[in-house]
Amino acid sequence: MTDDIWQRDEIESPCVKVCVIHPDSRLCTGCLRSIDEIGAWSKMSPEARRAVMAELPSRTGQLKIRRGGRAARLLR
Repeated sequence: MTDDIWQRDEIESPCVKVCVIHPDSRLCTGCLRSIDEIGAWSKMSPEARRAVMAELPSRTGQLKIRRGGRAARLLR
């Protein structure tokens, strides 16, 4: 018996288990993927996953800092 089944040539998910979708950019604040990319990840080809992974660093600037939500309102 071999462990070949556990050795896959797949791109790992960039998920960091901080799943919050930013309301303006519609990107996950944890992994920077869009909702569509997150939903399709398991069905994407390795090439498509690599393309998304290569684009993620450039998305950091798309997340605008929010003004604080409830915590900011309570300070007023």
